[in-house]
Amino acid sequence: MSITRRTARRSVQILGVAAASSALALSAAGSALACNISEFSAEAKCDGSKGVISVTDQDASGTPATVTVFLENNGADVQKVGEQEVTGSREGTVIAFSEDWKPNAEYRVHVSAGRGDRKIVDKDITPNLTTPSEGCSKDESTPPATPSPSESTTPPAEESPTPTPSASESTTAPAGTPSNAPSPAAGDSNLAETGANSNTGLIAGVAGALVVVGGGAVFFGMRRRGANSSR
Repeated sequence: MSITRRTARRSVQILGVAAASSALALSAAGSALACNISEFSAEAKCDGSKGVISVTDQDASGTPATVTVFLENNGADVQKVGEQEVTGSREGTVIAFSEDWKPNAEYRVHVSAGRGDRKIVDKDITPNLTTPSEGCSKDESTPPATPSPSESTTPPAEESPTPTPSASESTTAPAGTPSNAPSPAAGDSNLAETGANSNTGLIAGVAGALVVVGGGAVFFGMRRRGANSSR
């Protein structure tokens, strides 16, 4: 049985289409298993009161990768936080960088993946990582101490006035200071004391009254006696 030219041509075409389909399928499968930057993600978290930057690798092909984290400021690298190697998985492999990050800080995460000298991925995770607006250690504001009533309401103690010396203290001459006036004689002093303390005036008045009364009584007695004798 001879094969015609037309049949041979058709057979070649069918084999070509099958080969092309197989190549496309293999290419799609290879692309699906290849490492890609979209399979990496980064997040700022808190481990208690400490800050952590975690990177997740969901590369199902398991291509080894190196992840490097940089602190950014105005589009420039300020500090290298750290560098770690990771082998991804379909479920996701997580690596963590200890970093005391500040609120609203910016970090650049770079991924370099491949086998040997062949680099499949050499890119940054975009956009850059921005930390939350609240840090891990929450500082509680302490209200100012309230002063006690004794401190706030008690007025300052007033100074006591300087004591004024009394009249006796200020005017009394010292005991030992001699007087300029002459001292009285001993006799005069005794007489003055006797006259001042005696009742001579009162006695003289009473005596005078008694003399007057006695004289009147004598006068009326003598007059009465003369009247009786004349009868």
